[in-house]
Amino acid sequence: MSFSATLGTARRATRAVASDRAMLIALGLLLLLVVASVCAPYIAQHDPASLSPRARLKPASAEYWLGTDSLGRDLLARVLYGGRLSIMLAALVSALSVAIGLVIGLAAGFVRRLDAPVMRVMDGIMAVPGLLLAVAMVALGGANLVTMVLAIAIPEIPRIARLVRSVVLSVREAPYVEASIGAGTPPLTVLWRHIMPSTINPLVVQATFVCAAAILTEAVLGFLGLGFPPEIPSLGTIIAEGRPYFQRAPWIVLYPGVFLALLILSVNVFGDALRDRLDPRLSRTRKG
Repeated sequence: MSFSATLGTARRATRAVASDRAMLIALGLLLLLVVASVCAPYIAQHDPASLSPRARLKPASAEYWLGTDSLGRDLLARVLYGGRLSIMLAALVSALSVAIGLVIGLAAGFVRRLDAPVMRVMDGIMAVPGLLLAVAMVALGGANLVTMVLAIAIPEIPRIARLVRSVVLSVREAPYVEASIGAGTPPLTVLWRHIMPSTINPLVVQATFVCAAAILTEAVLGFLGLGFPPEIPSLGTIIAEGRPYFQRAPWIVLYPGVFLALLILSVNVFGDALRDRLDPRLSRTRKG
């Protein structure tokens, strides 16, 4: 995969963002949420784990911008720190699943004798619902960062692998690839120079959808009580803790829910618009 191919993809993505209003709005919202989460220590006025029994279930005020929860903790701080955790987890899950799926897809698509057994294993993993697999892994391995990343990434690997495999199967029949193989070019060189650049566009798009799925899965696990410990702010955990107090203090559920919805929506809209722009066939369909 040459530097020029990567640079070309980055340029096409930049042009796509600049020419699509929906993509610009989604990207702007996503950057706003990411920056707010990363800068949580500077935005929030209180520690997310600091308890204040006298300030239990207080609505929004000058001291507590989003109010407090049932233990008197600052909701703004918990939402921002929870968003930072979700974004970090989504980035790790996306990177891991794309890296492993890329290797598996390249091997299955390029080495014919590996195609059938590898794809049957991938089909077996896909047959298990992703959330059920994540719940089982977290229950067995405990709610820590490594287990959570693996539990959410493993169900996404087969989708990445099948995507890469389909690209490899179509590209390897191209005349320039066959000519390179016929000339005695080592297989790894053929993969690196001629096949991997063709996988960049679909992988970039799929990575955005993996991020959105990872954020949602982590929130669901937290809501079910299988996420990180209560002292670590998580959007799903915050919503679950505020559910018994919804009628009295609806902001405990409302604000983290809105943050979560906007985060997933912005990632999905950006990925969907990016897919339309980077895929020439979809672009022609839209113009037609």
